[in-house]
Amino acid sequence: MSGERDLRTLLSGMRPELHEGRFVFCTVPGATAVPAGLHPVATVLEAEGITLVLPRDAADAAGLPYDHVAGWITLRVHSALDAVGLTGAFAAELAAHGLSCNVIAGFHHDHLFVPEDRAAEAVALLEALAARSA
Repeated sequence: MSGERDLRTLLSGMRPELHEGRFVFCTVPGATAVPAGLHPVATVLEAEGITLVLPRDAADAAGLPYDHVAGWITLRVHSALDAVGLTGAFAAELAAHGLSCNVIAGFHHDHLFVPEDRAAEAVALLEALAARSA
């Protein structure tokens, strides 16, 4: 099932959803697999080790350090992996309001990790962008 490629349709149909909880990015230097007992929402294998995106409580329980606590927003529109402009558009909107954003693309959706204390504001900004794009 291919995703949407039309930028206007993507923007107007974002439907950002804020997940409950707080999430953190941790790294396990030298590791190439997820340590036993951890269930990350995302992983990235890098030369330095594996990056885990975990619920904050799980990272704390495992004794994994982190620097940034984030809210997790999923854009419910099914974007094609080769769609052009969606990331740039929402990143520019958030940046214009001083919000950092770490993005992970899944097969069906884009997942945004924004400062936890401003996550609700980020959702409101994305909803306003979607309304302007309709």
